[in-house]
Amino acid sequence: MTSKIRVATTGTGYFSQFQYEAWKRMQGVEIVAVFNRTEENGRRIAEAYDIPHVFTDLEEMLETAKPDLLDIITPPVTHLDYIRVGAKHRVPMICQKPFCQTLKEAEEAVAIAEAADTLLVVHENFRFQPWYGEAKRLLETGALGEPYEITFRLRPGDGQGERAYLDRQPYFQTMERFLVHETAIHLIDTFRYLMGDVGEVYARLRRLNPVIAGEDAGIILFDFADGTRGVFDGNRLVDHAAANRRLTMGEMLIEGSDAVLRLDGDGRLFLRRHGQNDEQELSYEWENRGFAGDCVFRLQQHVVDHLEGRGDIMNTGRDYLVNLAIEQAVYQSDTEGRRLAL
Repeated sequence: MTSKIRVATTGTGYFSQFQYEAWKRMQGVEIVAVFNRTEENGRRIAEAYDIPHVFTDLEEMLETAKPDLLDIITPPVTHLDYIRVGAKHRVPMICQKPFCQTLKEAEEAVAIAEAADTLLVVHENFRFQPWYGEAKRLLETGALGEPYEITFRLRPGDGQGERAYLDRQPYFQTMERFLVHETAIHLIDTFRYLMGDVGEVYARLRRLNPVIAGEDAGIILFDFADGTRGVFDGNRLVDHAAANRRLTMGEMLIEGSDAVLRLDGDGRLFLRRHGQNDEQELSYEWENRGFAGDCVFRLQQHVVDHLEGRGDIMNTGRDYLVNLAIEQAVYQSDTEGRRLAL
């Protein structure tokens, strides 16, 4: 494309600030319109990010602004309806996660987009965090030898007391499915990105803070198709050592026959070779900007690159259905107390 990609958006909630900020500093992109059902909130965002047009009707915005891309930055309850409208206008779409309210809804949304031959990408940004990109490179170059196991300990420390989550995302308190549906889904996708297809899961979940509706702690075991194993150990009440505990939200180990790779809470990667006691800090390029290593910008740039003919696309709605099927199996495993095959 020789002209700028015209982006239209929906949504004005807490996390949308990261999307808007990323769009505004992206070369070859302009935000041409914002839709929000509350005009006041729409105008607030338009003024903050110099967006020329505000709409309170999504159909009218798409007919009038004629964007090249629609970014849906709203809660899951809106996703199916907004994707239906976007597909009607055959506009490529990015949709925020959690993606739709249920697996059934997500399947319907994907079918609608595919029937319209319209691109649908899920805004799953963890795999675009730079430390995971470097971990992927090290795995692919054989730096760890034969991979054995991946472990992630989620410890953001924001879930204690009566005011847990209220200052940032208060709806977290009322989600009946919380830790896995809202947070661990990121690591499910990241595990697939790093280690491949998941064959079986086993999960034990629990609620530690009685003021919230859903689960806020749990352990999930993954058997990957190639025989490697994974452990997600999540707890939103306990924290971890980090200057910004929302940067990585926890710590990771990837263990292989030749070396162990460790991610700390400050985005640093350390490699310890087999038979040695000392770790070596690895140098790699990343910028501490935006959200979590600028992963929002990286995801959005990935979509723009694809629209301009540069590279294949990741995070399609169709591929993301696999994550939601794994999520469903995790909850079922916890309910039934048994290991489940995918």
